[in-house]
Amino acid sequence: MTEPALGIDISKLKFNVSLIQPSGKLKHRVFPNTAAGFEQLREWLAKLGVERVHACLEATGTYSEALALFLCEAGHLVSVVNPAAVKAFAQSRLSRTKTDKVDAELIARFTVAQTPPCWTPPAPEVQELQALVRRP
Repeated sequence: MTEPALGIDISKLKFNVSLIQPSGKLKHRVFPNTAAGFEQLREWLAKLGVERVHACLEATGTYSEALALFLCEAGHLVSVVNPAAVKAFAQSRLSRTKTDKVDAELIARFTVAQTPPCWTPPAPEVQELQALVRRP
């Protein structure tokens, strides 16, 4: 692993992050799931001296897309994975605790262990079509 792993557990109003640095040190934070929260995440990573991460989050439709796109545009590696893959990883580790903080750390550890493939954002015209068919 060359980049630090950033596990993200996202919900409608907030997202929890766990950063595993190359030294193995773990950092946790919670941010609002808004453009301002995305900027706070960027500032937090800069404050820690982290230029590029391998961010991983579960595919949760509209909740995860904006953050994944923000991170891609900022030059980070981003993986959007099937929640079933993370659940299977948790079961393999005999993990029973289910909190947002624990989930974010689990996703970060999944990223280190599995190195999931990078996500490619949909083309702008596909994003526009998706926005048209989604209900607010």
